[in-house]
Amino acid sequence: MLNVPSQAFPAPGSQQRVASQGRSKVPLKQGRSLMDWIRLTKSGKDLTGLKGRLIEVTEEELKTHNKKDDCWICIRGLVYNVSPYMEYHPGGEDELMRAAGADGTDLFNEVHRWVNYESMLKECLVGRMAVKPAVPKGMLSKSQVTDTLPREGPSSPSYDWFQTESSVTIAIYTKQKNISLDSVMVDLQGDSLRTETFIQDHSYLIHIGLSHEVQENFSVRVIENVGKVDIVLQKRENISWKCLGQPLEKHDSFIPKKDTGLSYRRCQLISKEDVTHDTRLFCLMLPPSTHLQVPVGHHVYLKLSVTGAEIVKPYTPVSASLLSGFREPVPPPNKYIYFLIKIYPDGLFTPELDHLQIGDFISVSSPEGNFKLSKLQEVEDLFLLAAGTGFTPMVNVLNYALTCVSSLRKVKLMFFNKTEDDIIWRCELEKLAFKDKRFDTEFVLSAPSPEWNGKQGHVSPALLSEFLQRSLENSRVFLCICGPTAFTDEGIRLLHDLNFSNDEIHGFTA
Repeated sequence: MLNVPSQAFPAPGSQQRVASQGRSKVPLKQGRSLMDWIRLTKSGKDLTGLKGRLIEVTEEELKTHNKKDDCWICIRGLVYNVSPYMEYHPGGEDELMRAAGADGTDLFNEVHRWVNYESMLKECLVGRMAVKPAVPKGMLSKSQVTDTLPREGPSSPSYDWFQTESSVTIAIYTKQKNISLDSVMVDLQGDSLRTETFIQDHSYLIHIGLSHEVQENFSVRVIENVGKVDIVLQKRENISWKCLGQPLEKHDSFIPKKDTGLSYRRCQLISKEDVTHDTRLFCLMLPPSTHLQVPVGHHVYLKLSVTGAEIVKPYTPVSASLLSGFREPVPPPNKYIYFLIKIYPDGLFTPELDHLQIGDFISVSSPEGNFKLSKLQEVEDLFLLAAGTGFTPMVNVLNYALTCVSSLRKVKLMFFNKTEDDIIWRCELEKLAFKDKRFDTEFVLSAPSPEWNGKQGHVSPALLSEFLQRSLENSRVFLCICGPTAFTDEGIRLLHDLNFSNDEIHGFTA
């Protein structure tokens, strides 16, 4: 899985981030694209220098391979020679060299833990790290001592189960209030049940091979005031279960989300329709045995196999229509998931996505993101800055604010595009502004036609100063911004210059 940005991607010190300090994206040499790397890995060339051998690598051996032309990195116990990949890495050589001759697992988890490095670097595999000698009896290593200390974070959840003649209920006690349906993810595949409950920045996993067969359909209930989650399964046979089943990998674990891997499920393409000349609305149907609701301001990853390599890209789900979402808040249907995606003809991922036929399948990950709904709870003025498909995270934020935030007085969207034809859902935005007087939108074009009478240019102090007018002098404000990295970084810098604090700004991953 390649080229996946996250909330922390590129890393703050990466050359790839276009920041106010003047860093610029690392230009790749001609012939060093992602597709070129895939071709190289399939060429049969020896990329490890070991002529196909796999070896056991000691810490001492790993440390010696710490130069650009001889760079080994350990990720989750596997050692790779990444020297051949140096010129293909979009984050630049310096980013890889941060882990040269060392265990780069923590750095990898920080930047792009969901990347399928086994697929991308399989031809660079040197071998496994050697197992460390066991600590003599009666002695504790530093890590073992650390593990005995109390850990910070929420209290560990627990679970229980009970049954009736026709059903089995798994009760999860989160020990936290305000747990919602979008905090719970359930996948039932055959007799394997996997449930993941997100509690603050931790993940509680139940993973069981059920002792008897159940039906595909199940229900999920959340009792918010006590933090209890009930997952009700329907038995295929009305018999008494003696046990729930056998524990599977990581069952009953409670660990920080950053240390968990993403889980995927296969979703079926139901429809795709043109929204602009190069943007499509894709509708995917979740498996009948999946419960997945993406929280407001979060995204998922779509995964496709392209010429034998697994590629993933992040996308923010949207409502089926901007207008249809604005009604009395009700739980969204847990069946379909929609994406507004711009197709890049010369890209690697989106043309493959666009070539999918109705009925084809694509893998969708569990949700990711760090947006907190609490930021919107008492806001009075909400300002949204979007460029191109950076508009997609704003859809659900806009929906939530207009339907659920009682203190809201005004929502303003400034939407940057090249031409009028690039404006996503322009008609729906204008209808919404007419329907709800709290909402207003401004379109800004960088390459308008001579007939365009609206605002022109790029994000600038002049445009923002005029746009960011509060409804009252001391009203509580919040600002969301999303677009290409250069747009987001420059926009955040300008917002700071206008005396908005970090607590008042949230930048989404485009």
